[in-house]
Amino acid sequence: MKKFKYTLTCALLCGVMASAHETTPEWIRDAVFYDIYPSSFMDSDGNGIGDIPGIISRLDYVKSLGVDAIWMNPIFESGWFDGGYDIKDYFKVDPRFGTNGDVKRLVEEAHRRGLKVCLDLVPGHTSNQSEWFRKGATEGPEGRYADYYIFSDVISAKDSADIVKRLQLEDPDNSKLGPWVPTEEAKPGRPLDGKYRGNFYRKNYYPCQPALNFGYANPDPDKPWEQPVDAPGPKAVRRELKNIMAYWFDMGVDGFRVDMASSLVKNDTDKKETMKLWKEMREWLDREYPGKVLISEWGVPGQALPAGFDVDFLLIHRSPGFKQITRGSVKDKSVGEDAYFQKNGKGGIDIFVEEYGDKLSKAKEHGFISLFSANHDINRLNSEGRDTPDQIKTFMTFLLTMPCVPFIHYGDEIMMRNVKGLPSVEGSREERSGTRTPMQWDNTMSAGFSAAAPDKLYLPVFTDGGKLTVEAQDKDPNSVLNFTRELIKLRHEHPVLANDGDWQTISDVNKPYPWVYTRTKGNETYVIALNPGAKGVETTIPIPGAKGAQTLIANGKVTAKNAKGGIKIKLPGVSSAVLKIEK
Repeated sequence: MKKFKYTLTCALLCGVMASAHETTPEWIRDAVFYDIYPSSFMDSDGNGIGDIPGIISRLDYVKSLGVDAIWMNPIFESGWFDGGYDIKDYFKVDPRFGTNGDVKRLVEEAHRRGLKVCLDLVPGHTSNQSEWFRKGATEGPEGRYADYYIFSDVISAKDSADIVKRLQLEDPDNSKLGPWVPTEEAKPGRPLDGKYRGNFYRKNYYPCQPALNFGYANPDPDKPWEQPVDAPGPKAVRRELKNIMAYWFDMGVDGFRVDMASSLVKNDTDKKETMKLWKEMREWLDREYPGKVLISEWGVPGQALPAGFDVDFLLIHRSPGFKQITRGSVKDKSVGEDAYFQKNGKGGIDIFVEEYGDKLSKAKEHGFISLFSANHDINRLNSEGRDTPDQIKTFMTFLLTMPCVPFIHYGDEIMMRNVKGLPSVEGSREERSGTRTPMQWDNTMSAGFSAAAPDKLYLPVFTDGGKLTVEAQDKDPNSVLNFTRELIKLRHEHPVLANDGDWQTISDVNKPYPWVYTRTKGNETYVIALNPGAKGVETTIPIPGAKGAQTLIANGKVTAKNAKGGIKIKLPGVSSAVLKIEK
């Protein structure tokens, strides 16, 4: 059988699975995370918006999935322009979710069930409604917050043109324009008083998200606002970052997922100064709070993990390979518009296999890579041409057998669909609203999410006549929900399927249906076979010394028999299987 030329290279590079730094807790090695968008998970007080007491009331369900940890999107007091990512106060839970005491109770109840809790940390910017910003913008140069942000009296002609263009757009908060914003526009809530610290401030994403000042990697002496990383302002902001983490660690949380983790130090092209910053945080963390977890939204494991993160998300916009198998279209690559995990059988895996092998080798000795089913920014599994249970099961087989830390987006385990045409809610924009709809618990009014009437909900629910609910799928032994539970159980029972086993694609990547890869450790060999295409396929896989194959779990009537030279695997259309090789 012809093999893609990279397969052997990947096997050599990735022969030993990544082992995290000394203080990474053991539970991360086979952990599965469940991510929750708090506004949409469970409403306890009937106002149509989810809250922390609601999450607490559903912890038994989360535990029933077999997952190890919860990651929640931001719960801090917010201006609610960007779904909670515009933070006003890092030390206070937003009143819509409850109180700080509710977080403490959530952590206690989760721990009682053996679940870890990780919060979302947004260190690169605050809301322009934050007291830090409002005081920083109006205090004199000696004020405490004067250099917490990046203010300037002058900007370039290009930046000025961008501001004019932004002001002329229907959406003045276009995140792609900038990076400077007129300080006088920072008036949500109430106008700024007094003399401004500068005529402009630097944003981090939206104009309402002023960048915190972690300094510049290569400050220009002709630009006084470009302070070095060791200037008093940037050093004070670093201390605040430690204060924020310490506050919530003292409350018992187990770690943070760090939003836009690579965005802190400005003009840091090679990210060396940003890496140094996080190494400093890691050293402090290991000294003061050993065993806590840091997960980065970075997308470059070769930078994020050596910098001290335990886990780094593989981001679609930074990963042509991940995009190839989930979205299909890959910029500047000769790949069609069809994703691998679609029925038409026109997708590819070659870019993913090469890229993931390379990233895995760079993660070695430092930490782990994370893959996800979806998240608050990325379309749900039930989208992009994936809309049947067998398709979702096939993807879940992939996700939960890869050498990664898997994150399951709430509701993907019951096949909630990504709804199109919804209004933008709190900065979600139409393209992100569909992945943030309320969790669907049962077939009662508002799908059991809230006592509020359907027209009062945070976003609408779409249960497909009651089929896509926890209640319905829990009763169906063949449901996506129960298949996902079995996969998670299998992953925990067989560590070679988690992060401790080697990974190698052994099928021909130029003939990607089926995709067959192995997970090995010592004398153990497991084979994962995937066929997302509608046509049945078969292949013979060379497995030296194989005497047979035991099917541990299958989606569809997959058969595996001894054949000359290895194991012959036959997969019907849209199917998958996990096999243990008998020797």
